Amino acid sequence: MRDIGLTVRRILLIVVTVTSLSALVRAQGRTEVTINDTGVQAENLTSSQDGTVYFGSTAKGTIFRAAPGATQAEPWILASTAGLTNVLGVLADDKSNTLWICQNNTGGRGGAPVVGQTALRSFDLKTGAAKGTYPFPTNGGVCNDVAVAANGTVYATESFNNRIHRLRPGAHDLGVWITDSRLAAIDGVAMLGDGAVYVNTFLSGELFRIPVNSDGSAGAIVKIETSTPLGRPDGLRTVGPRTLIQAEGQGRVTEMTIDGTRADVRVLKEGLPAASGVTVVGDTALVLVERAKAVVVPYRPQ
Repeated sequence: MRDIGLTVRRILLIVVTVTSLSALVRAQGRTEVTINDTGVQAENLTSSQDGTVYFGSTAKGTIFRAAPGATQAEPWILASTAGLTNVLGVLADDKSNTLWICQNNTGGRGGAPVVGQTALRSFDLKTGAAKGTYPFPTNGGVCNDVAVAANGTVYATESFNNRIHRLRPGAHDLGVWITDSRLAAIDGVAMLGDGAVYVNTFLSGELFRIPVNSDGSAGAIVKIETSTPLGRPDGLRTVGPRTLIQAEGQGRVTEMTIDGTRADVRVLKEGLPAASGVTVVGDTALVLVERAKAVVVPYRPQ
């Protein structure tokens, strides 16, 4: 019986390995990931550890998902059933099995009524079931992007109100973590090995580090000088203890390695129209372009 059990476990291991390798082969052979819908206007994308890719939709609110190695994302969390509107930032957090989403209200211009709620929302990463909704206190600004610290604290940027919100583990409400005029048009956010929060600003093209004090409050903002100017920096992701990868609206994807108050910028690829988001799957970077599809770029962190 013991030998039979060992044999079964070996067979299962072989099946899992072959399945994983098959997905990897498919992923390495693809050149792009498209979205199986029209007028989606995706603003960001993310991926989980198994290579699943997720897209948000500003126009429709629906979340689209591409299976590992797939070349097309299908509708997954429907806006009509989940009450989603105008989704920008999306972040897969395998550790907590959570897909974090930046949802925004619509309307409010030219006398039009405001519809919906600007909020940070969470869904089960595997099933898509809704987990939590954390409204922004003023139902204003723009919930743009999300990062999760090692201790589970979630940070969400609010563009045009120059601030970052924080959701502590187990908390039921968001709190304003920091507000500063230097964070005008704040966009991407990510964490590095030093435990600090890193953010970029879309209009001024700057990169900042915000230390986290021992009590969890925000430390003094530090501007990071970059070796080359940034052009409309947008989606920001962590790829190493000191390394970030970034999509830039001017049409490129870059890697930034932080050393003190300086960042060495390495251009990975140019000619990516309206690049707004990036995620890393295996030895590739998937760059969201034209709010319509992800272009696959070979990538290995330095």
